[in-house]
Amino acid sequence: MINLKSSQATQTRAAHLVMWSFLLLFSFISIFPFAWMISASIKMNSEVFYYPIQWIPQDIQWRNYIHVLTQFNFLAYFKNTAVVSAMITFGTLLISVMAAYAFAKLHFRGSNFLFLLYISTLMLPWQVYMVPQYLIVSKMQLVDSHLGLALTSVFAPFGVFLLKQFFMGIPNDYGEAAKIDGCSHLGICFRIILPMSKPAITSLLLLTFMSAWNDYLAPLIYLKTEKLRTLQIALHYFQGENETNWALLMAGACLSMLPILVLYIFAQKQLMEGMASAGGIKG
Repeated sequence: MINLKSSQATQTRAAHLVMWSFLLLFSFISIFPFAWMISASIKMNSEVFYYPIQWIPQDIQWRNYIHVLTQFNFLAYFKNTAVVSAMITFGTLLISVMAAYAFAKLHFRGSNFLFLLYISTLMLPWQVYMVPQYLIVSKMQLVDSHLGLALTSVFAPFGVFLLKQFFMGIPNDYGEAAKIDGCSHLGICFRIILPMSKPAITSLLLLTFMSAWNDYLAPLIYLKTEKLRTLQIALHYFQGENETNWALLMAGACLSMLPILVLYIFAQKQLMEGMASAGGIKG
């Protein structure tokens, strides 16, 4: 009996050791590019690709960050990125909340089929409908504008799915009680359901903002004027025809990553709660 327990304990420790080994390996693979980016951002351009890697250079080039902030017009591009990301995030939240409420709480004929049809668009990559979408925005004369770029991204099937699953976990009694008091569906949605869905709302806000902030292809297609371009497009200017200033490029990339990093640090708890709650609710 003792030998059996000892054998089981040994197997458990071995399984834990294998699991932690894989987790450490994957963590190293994930962290290595970011560590290299930070290291490269404080080097001279000629030192970036030295091998073996000198993680902390003898002469730290903090002036790379100063150069990016002062001579690269970083703040203007940062502002454009913030404006576009805020427009996309607000529009996505507004549309997703109302659509999710309709699918979760308004039982109309064909709602399940319409929801499945809408969610099925998740299987279509953006490249499939990129050209028709551009033609529509062009007909609306919104190309080369932040509004036109934002309108192409505010309809998010994933956001509707995430919020619908969460809303379905909220008892209908709250809405019925509000109807008796004369509250409309919009009132129920924004005054009752929305305050009770903070984890899901925070999750969608964070994921949407991160996607909009890091987007490269859509701003490249829709924004033609130099003063309207976002930070991700502007970083491309460090890549010359014959030479790329990798040190300044990495410094700019580090600065552009800061808002997402700060936002994630403060909202990671709500993000985990929202994703776990939505995934655990049966629709």
